[in-house]
Amino acid sequence: MGLLSSAFQARRDDAELGKGLWRRAHDRFRRGLDRYHQVLEGIEDDSLYAELVVIADSLAALLPRVRAVCVAAQAAAPSEGLDVPGGFADVHRALSKAGNALATTAEAAAMLRLAVGPVPVGAVSVERRAASVFEQVERAEQLVAG
Repeated sequence: MGLLSSAFQARRDDAELGKGLWRRAHDRFRRGLDRYHQVLEGIEDDSLYAELVVIADSLAALLPRVRAVCVAAQAAAPSEGLDVPGGFADVHRALSKAGNALATTAEAAAMLRLAVGPVPVGAVSVERRAASVFEQVERAEQLVAG
């Protein structure tokens, strides 16, 4: 059933997100989330892990919001290529910044995983980078709403 559900999801994504710019923005964000969760798997410090899981949950809650922005953008300015439709450059920029910030959030978590000994400030650096992800998703939502 997994293969069949994957095929249905791909068709749904094609219908809602298209195959262009908005699909790529959504998929990039999802891959960033996957990467962050992969980093979590290697955390051995229980208290650090607990902090990073809270951040992971809040970031994962953004995925439906990013999808909603991309679906709305695809409906208003369909994209089947990589050209940014007129009037939607700021929306795309905010989504790109959110994806970049998510990648640096995962990178910060990976650096904590590699730290030797206890981490004195916990996940502060990861929280700071995650805050940027939230800001950019909120900006994209505002822009797409008009």
